[in-house]
Amino acid sequence: MNALKRFSIALIVLFTANGCSDFLEVEPQNKYLSVNFYVSEDQVLSGLIAAYDPIQWTFVDGFWTSTVMLGEIWSDNARAGGDPTNFDQPGWQQIDDLLTNTLTPEVTSFWKKNYFGINKTNQILNNVKITSDAIKQYQAEAKFLRAFYHFELFRMYGPIPVILEQPEPDDKSATRNTMSEVFTQITKDLEEAIPLLPLSYPSNLRGRITKGAAQALLGKAYLYWADLKNDDTQLFTKAAQYLNDVIMSNQYSLIDDYRELYAFGAANTSESVFEIQYSSEVPADFGTPFEFINGNMIVQLCGIRGLCSNHAEYAEGWGFMLPTSNLYNSFLPDDFYRRNAAIIAQTELALGGCSVSPAQQNPADFQGYWQRKYANFKGYTAPNGGEINVLKDANQPYIRYADVLLMYAEALVRSGGSQSAAMNAINLVRERAKGPGDNTGNYRTATDLMAELNWSLLEVIWYERRAELAGEGDRWFDLVRSGRANANLWGPTDLRSGNFDQNDLYLPIPQRDIDITGGGLTAFPDPSLFQ
Repeated sequence: MNALKRFSIALIVLFTANGCSDFLEVEPQNKYLSVNFYVSEDQVLSGLIAAYDPIQWTFVDGFWTSTVMLGEIWSDNARAGGDPTNFDQPGWQQIDDLLTNTLTPEVTSFWKKNYFGINKTNQILNNVKITSDAIKQYQAEAKFLRAFYHFELFRMYGPIPVILEQPEPDDKSATRNTMSEVFTQITKDLEEAIPLLPLSYPSNLRGRITKGAAQALLGKAYLYWADLKNDDTQLFTKAAQYLNDVIMSNQYSLIDDYRELYAFGAANTSESVFEIQYSSEVPADFGTPFEFINGNMIVQLCGIRGLCSNHAEYAEGWGFMLPTSNLYNSFLPDDFYRRNAAIIAQTELALGGCSVSPAQQNPADFQGYWQRKYANFKGYTAPNGGEINVLKDANQPYIRYADVLLMYAEALVRSGGSQSAAMNAINLVRERAKGPGDNTGNYRTATDLMAELNWSLLEVIWYERRAELAGEGDRWFDLVRSGRANANLWGPTDLRSGNFDQNDLYLPIPQRDIDITGGGLTAFPDPSLFQ
């Protein structure tokens, strides 16, 4: 019997013995519990809004939780950066240096954020008392969200516990599921959600889950599953099927100018398949947990440290997620348009009369570059004030149409499907990458790259994914799923090459949860779980 139960029994005995029945008859403080909520469409919608909320959390219990930063800093695309005068954000430095452990605060924050979201979705899926067409759609959105949170957890921690019910307070028996069990549940939720979701919403409801978003995430989940399951061609075929459904829906198109994807005010473009929404409406204060759940902190956190105040477009930031020369130099010479849309070079600022001293950067991490996709534009404001103005409303595209095209091409190639269809999808992305306007005949096709560089078609896709999605958070997860994350990634003189081992492919589960389960949860996944 736990202490809480003993305390409750003691109170009952005490009050009964003293005849304090009047004292016990108090007005309940919480009018609604799970047993008497979810009895109207409005209540279910309120619960659904709560289930969406953790998607946008970028600051949990005092620590930064951005999957964009994680996927870039963990990889060869970026270094942690930050304040040069002290060990700024040590957890992110540990992630960068491949020294993460079970006590790294960000490990707990990412874990908590996503399981909090799963808990909210399970409340909707297990406790709703009514049914209607609206309720069916709300529950379909909740199934997408449950799949999304599990998918994010898998990408970060490997095979994790699949949670479909609210655990009992005394239940400490959680263990990791196998990879196939995790992906079976993810794909089941998405397949059940797709028929009940709309193709689109009115403009005032942008950001809600559409059929295309669910099909795209399902294709992405099958792609990861196939890759990690020894290149399973049947799973790659399923990935291609669902990604092709997105393409054939004619709901999405590449915008003409790549630079406009992350321009000031850009949101929910024709290329947006699934986009995380942010707002600047709630004041920012450091003293309250989850204080930045409405604003996108990455804009301030990854802006240019020490930038002069008279820059025409940008305000100063805090200098995190610094692109590497490895990333800058990985772009082909004729791919400068995408490179310059993703990366700000120190020489560029100097030419604009607003140079920044390297002494103001983290000397271990700064290689002459800053990221541009989440630029700290001067036009951002925090209308309701707050302790510090980091509430920027820049949305985060999670799956873009270009990503869908490249995933589709990869799934085709790796399933033995049509290479010509794969090349057509790649060439749509490559033509746009050349710059705005009609570039017919003015860019190197996938066929050209294969011939000129002696690349396979799959190597063309790997290049395109890195160049197209640079600075967007997919790099590390692409490397891990495809078996390309290894000690050779950073070069022999980089400390990360010496630190790397197989445990660095995933974050460790927080020590708190390992202790609570009595070791039932292991810090890192056993290889046997990848089945």
